[in-house]
This record gives sequence, C-alpha cells and structure tokens, in this order.
Amino acid sequence: MPATRTTGGRPGSPADVISEARRLHRRALEVGHAGRNVMEIRLLRQALSMLESADAGQHGSVEWIRTRSRILITLAYVEAELGTIAQGLARLEALRPQVAQLADEAVRAELNGSIDGNYAGLLIRGGRYDESIPLLASAIAHKERNLELGTDDPQRLIDSLVASVANLGQAYLETGRLEPAFVNLNRAITLGIDHNLTMRVAYLRHVLGDLNQRAGDIPEALRYYEEAERVYLELGPDMLTRLRLDQAQALVTAGLADEAGRHLDEVLPLMREQRVQQDLAEAEAVRAAAALLEQDLGLARRMAESARRRFKRRGSDAWAAVAALIVLRVDVARALDEAKIPAALPARAVQLADELTALRLRDEAALAKTLAARLELRRGKLAKATELLAEVRRPRAITPIDQRMLLRLCQAELASATGNRRKAFAQARAGLAELGQARDRMGALELVSGTAIHGQQLGDLAVRLVLDGGTAAAEARRMFTWLERTRAQTYRYEPVFGIDDPQLVELMAEIRHLGYSLRQAMLDGRPTAKLRSRYAERQRAAMRLGWHAASRWGKPRPVASVADVAGHLGSKALVSFAVSGSSMLAVVLVEGRVRLVRLGSAVAATETARRLHADLNAMAPDHLPAPLLDAIRTSARKQSGALDAQLMRPLAPFIRDREVVVVPTGALYAVPWGVLDSLRSTPVVVAPSATAWLGASKAVHDSGATILVRGPGLQAAVGEIDKIAKHHRGAVSVAGEDATVSAVLSALDGAALAHIAAHGEHEAENALFSRLELIDGALFAHELARLRRPPRQVVLAACELALNRIRPGDEALGFAGALLAGGVSTVVAAVSRVGDVPVAATMDDYHRGLASGAAPDVALANAVAVDPLRRPFVCLGS
Repeated sequence: MPATRTTGGRPGSPADVISEARRLHRRALEVGHAGRNVMEIRLLRQALSMLESADAGQHGSVEWIRTRSRILITLAYVEAELGTIAQGLARLEALRPQVAQLADEAVRAELNGSIDGNYAGLLIRGGRYDESIPLLASAIAHKERNLELGTDDPQRLIDSLVASVANLGQAYLETGRLEPAFVNLNRAITLGIDHNLTMRVAYLRHVLGDLNQRAGDIPEALRYYEEAERVYLELGPDMLTRLRLDQAQALVTAGLADEAGRHLDEVLPLMREQRVQQDLAEAEAVRAAAALLEQDLGLARRMAESARRRFKRRGSDAWAAVAALIVLRVDVARALDEAKIPAALPARAVQLADELTALRLRDEAALAKTLAARLELRRGKLAKATELLAEVRRPRAITPIDQRMLLRLCQAELASATGNRRKAFAQARAGLAELGQARDRMGALELVSGTAIHGQQLGDLAVRLVLDGGTAAAEARRMFTWLERTRAQTYRYEPVFGIDDPQLVELMAEIRHLGYSLRQAMLDGRPTAKLRSRYAERQRAAMRLGWHAASRWGKPRPVASVADVAGHLGSKALVSFAVSGSSMLAVVLVEGRVRLVRLGSAVAATETARRLHADLNAMAPDHLPAPLLDAIRTSARKQSGALDAQLMRPLAPFIRDREVVVVPTGALYAVPWGVLDSLRSTPVVVAPSATAWLGASKAVHDSGATILVRGPGLQAAVGEIDKIAKHHRGAVSVAGEDATVSAVLSALDGAALAHIAAHGEHEAENALFSRLELIDGALFAHELARLRRPPRQVVLAACELALNRIRPGDEALGFAGALLAGGVSTVVAAVSRVGDVPVAATMDDYHRGLASGAAPDVALANAVAVDPLRRPFVCLGS
C-alpha cells in the first residue's frame, strides 16, 4: 500500500500526507470509542507509517511533529489498555525530547499538556494516584497557557482541559482528599456545561457518583449514576459497562451483594468481548467482593485470582495488591469457619499489609493488618494480636463501613478474650452506632436493610457475650437491648409520605404494561424471550431509580428500651426470639420484667418451621382427595406440635393467657402462630422488632373509609366481598373493571381499613417488586410510596405476601413489609398458600369480629382458631 495519496499519478504533497494521517487518526478515535481497539491500533500505525514515509525534510516541521505526537499519545493509551501500563508510559516519555525542541510555544504547550495529562491518566488506571497529581497540575497549566496563546481547535482543547481537571478531582478522591476532589470536579462540570460538552458532563456526574460513594452517601452516588446513564444510553453506550461496575460497587457498600452480583454477571461477558483489561479486572474484583459478602467463597476466590492475574499482566501493582487482599479475606474466612488457622496465614496477611502500605493504600493496609490480628487472636496469641491491632491506623472519613465494622469486631473479640467484657460491649456499641450513621444516609428501604450485613458479626458477638453472663434479670434486659440494636432497623424510620417521582411513575407504568403483555404472550403460546428480557431490564432501571428518587424514610426513631415497650405493652407479653450460634433463645417481657429463656437447638427449630410451612402449602388446594389431605394434616400437626413443645411450652409459665407480641427470627417468620396449641385462640401480633411494634402502636391515623378491593380472576372473591360488605356500613367497593392500579392507590390513600382480595406474588429477587394483580396489571410494593395517608389497616386476603424475604439482621421484607415500613399500622396476611374456600370463611369471620368491636389481633385469633392449619393468617405490625 502506498504511504501517501496520489493525485493524477503523482505523489501527494507533504501537506496531503499530514492531512491524510490526521484523517486516519480521527477515524481511529471513532472506532476506538466504539470499542474496536484492534482496528484502532491498525489505523494509528498506518497513520504513523504514512508520516514516516513522507519527505524527510518535513520530519522536523511543527505540523509533522504535532500530528505524529498526537497519534503516538493516542497509541500509548490504547496499548496500555490492551497491554501493560509500562508500555504506554514508555511511549509517552519518548516523546518529550522532540516536543521540548519545538520553538512554537503554543504547540509546545499543547503537546506537553497532552503528554502530562495522558501520563497521569495511565498512572490513575494503575492505581498510582499520588504520582498523578503533580502531572495533572502540570497538564492543566500547559492547557490554560495554550488557551491564552491561541489554538486552531479551541473546542478540542477545552474538552482536554475539562478531562484533566476531572482527573485531578478523581486523583484527590482516591487519595482521600474529598474537599479538593469536590472543588475540581465541580469546576470541570461548570466548564463542561459552559461549553456544551454533554458527554463529558455526563462522565463527570459519573465520577461525582464515585466521590459520593466513597464519602458514604450511596443514594446520592446512585442518583449521579442514573443521570450519567441517561446520557450514556443516547450518546455513549460503550460507557454503560463501566457505569454498571461502579453501581455494583455502591451496592456492595450498601450490603446488597446479590444485586451487585446480578449487575456484574450481565456486564462481565461484554467486558470480555471489549477486551479492556483494566475494567474487566476491576469488575472481577468487585464480583469477588460481592461473592465474599454472600459467603460464596469459591466464586470469590476464583474471581479475585483472575483479577489479580490481569492486573499483574498490565503492571497495575496497586490493583493487583487489592485483588490479593480479597483472596486473603477469602482464605481467612475459610480458616475461621474451619477453626484451623495455618501458622503461615497471619504472616502472609502482615506481608500483604506491608506491600499495601508501600503502595500508599492506607485503608487496605489497615484491613490486612486487622485480619492478621484476628487470626492471631483465634490462635490464642493475644500479645501478638494486641501488637498488631496497635499498629492499625484509625479509620478515616472515607474508610468503608465494612472495614470499620471488622476493626470494631476484632477489638471487641480481643477485649472479650482478655476478660474485659465492659470494653467488648463498648466496642460493639460504638460499632453499631457507626453502622447506624451509615444506615441513616441510605434512604431507600432495600439500601437501609442491606447495611445490616456489615454489623451482623458484631451483633452476634454481643449476644454471645450476654449469654455467657447467664440468664439473670440484668442479662435478660441487656439481651433485649442488644437484640433491638441489631435487628430490623428498616422499621425504625419514620416514613415520608406522598413521594410521586414522575420518572419512576412512568417506569412502573411501562413495567406494568410489559408484565401484562408477557402474560398474554404466555397464554397465547407466543415467544416471550424478548419481552422477558425487556421486563427484567426495566425492573432493574426502576429499582436503581427507586434507590434515590423514591427514598421515603425520614429520621430514625430511637431504639426502644425495656421501659418504653413495657409502658405500652400493658398486660400483653412480648416474646423476642433470637439465635446465637446453634442455640435458639427467647427474651420474654411481661409487666416490666424481662426473662431470658434458652430453647434448645436453632437448627431443629428452623427445620421444623420449614417442614410446617411446606405442609401448609401442600394442603392449601380446596379439593384435595381426603386421604391425601389427612396425611398432610397429620404431618402438619406433628410439626406444629414439635414447634410448640420447643418454643412456646417453656414460656407458658410467663405468658399464661396473655395476648402476645412475637418478634420472630429467620424461618420463624413463616410460622402462623395460631397453629400452635399453646397459642390457639390467643391474640398474637407479629412484629419485626419491639421498636417497630412500638412505632406502629403509637401511629396516629385519621378516621377514614373501609375499602373493599377485588382483583381479576377470583370468582370466589365475589361472594367473599359481598359478605364482608355487610359487616361494614358504607364500605366502598373497587372491583371488576374499576380495580385499576390508579383507582386502588387512590382508594387506599386515607382509608381506615382496606381489604384486598387479589392474586399476589412475592418477588424473591427484589421485595419491592412483590405485587398485587389488578385489572390493568400489577400494583408493585414500590408504588406504595405514593400514598400520602397510608391506611390504618390492610388485609391481604388472597395471596402469600407476608414478611417473605429475611435479610441479615432479621430485616423482613415483602409486600406486607413495604406497607408496615410505609406507615400502615396493621397488616393481616397469610404466611403460606391458602385455598379460596378457607380464605372466604376466614375473612367472613374476621370482619364479623371487627364489626363487633374486636381489635384486629383478637378478631383474627378467633377466626383462625376454627381451622388453624387451613387458615394460616397472621396479624403483622400492631
């Protein structure tokens, strides 16, 4: 191929050669932005070959040097992305002597600014942030000088200046200097807006998301990511994979490891296709962190090792050390689980801490040293553990919350091992207070609930320490306090009513339509793959938007004390179940006195509860053959009897004939308490925590109407609703074609009692997409944020939508959970499947009781007692 264009058979002029090389450079940038990096390199090398083949007399000209330098700067960056950072840095360094000889100050400033900016960018990609800061300052000065002297492409120069200012902000962010990070990023955004750099501004908002993530403001970070995504979808789809990576990192910080894992499992194949090794390796590292949080240690180690190898090949030593830290965390978790601590493991942790310190990764070094101390502590080397902990530097404002909790845990364990229980409790108390501060900034229900995972081990330690002190009255009161500190914090927040974000409303309407179309396609036997994919993608978009746009949680209520609860409990009894190690226990509060009762094996109780739940589901259909029904009933009675014997009979001397408030744990949320003989006909209320129960009990509601909602596809519900209407004079019915989502939401707003007979489905992957099926599609739990005056009581009559999903910290979510967290005081719902006939009978009896003046728990206890195994309803909240 000839090196230059020819015109009429004659070689092109030097000007033509330079012009063609520039055209190839522009084309290379275009294909590079589209992710076609191999083609980009080919075009860049073709442009260089063309320049080198030009008249030798032109090799020293300003325009020849300028064009060649621009091409080599681009090539350096691409080669570093696909190869090693050292390659790119060496290529950039080789340019400096020739640029320094240029007499034209403007061109010299332009090229020096570009070399320094790109050199710093590669250092940032390698995690060498401190080294990048002076180079970025130099790049900015050169570019500002270039603007003063004049340039033939001011728009390009402004874009480059904005990039350098933004990179300086990012470098400050990564080194923990938040104030200069904010200053530079906001300056870059102002410059970008002033010069209509839409894509650049979107990227800067993306970086501001990173900054807020590091500062601990996850909802604000997610808001910035969402703003960036809207522009990326239109102008820069190649940036979406990087955005998903940063969103996933935010979710890991918030404890939503499952959501983060799904994010990354979608984008990792795309990253492998794009072959951008740095982003791919970072994504694998974050995927490893998510798997570690979910205790999937095999996946965590595989991903972390893959990331470490990629970083090593690129010469990203700092990032490789971070990946090695995740590998270490996996190995430490395995060793602690197996109670076998290899002598070499603490030494390896100390060595890695030293490497991280040398790389100026302060927080990561502190984490490695803390892990070493914890290992030595488990080996019984208390003096060594004390020495190592003394070397751990104090956490900074930007130190991740999981690292803070681990340090507190290690300090508490050391205090306990040395016999200082008071100090151990103090460390646990301080740690959970820090976690509470982080949680207070989360906003959305799922983010608030997710953070509990970071404090789980600290809370478990406190519970074990209390149990070690015996079962005296003082220890029982202390146990009550610790359980309230560690569980169901979601329900501590005062709801903020009437949030109606237009963008979220529009998204939910689209999801509803897609869900309707999907069901129709399934009924018609048409292909559903595309509809399913779109439905899932729109759900994820609404979920991300909901994390910041539909935040509905106000200030936190204080954790309820024994005196607070006892004062409101009156003659009732409160039973709070908990698990410590392999043991089940209960804290019983009656007339101001607290007792701590050990209840045997937690594994046995959990297994019995699960078997009972399976039996109740199996016997739900209305028309089972009698022999089969009898067999299932016999099994269910056996399981309920075993559960009653283990959990309730030991508490009988304290409870006697009192009404009971039950705070379950884990699988006990699936127990319909009325099936236990000890509680048959006993009014029982189920609450996520004593604090949540107290808040629901004190809630003030305006008097309102009784609303009766009947969804589609429930023929039996026609008679059911008609019967219920007779018990409530003036009840408003919303049924048939009138039972639309908007009509039901409108009717719910301000109602005193809302009875909803509609098919429902719990969404295991995301509780806020649990739904009720109405005539025009699904009413999602997400949409309850739109209510300005939540109903006092909601009855969910035809679905299994109680507190279905249990997160760490006994954070119980689901459709009923969203109602309770949103300000509804009482929710009546089934904890297992239930047939149409028993639903209708239960609801008729229940509403008759309400109409006679009985409280919801009393009315439900009487209705369920008729046939407890076929009527698995519970009264939730208050």
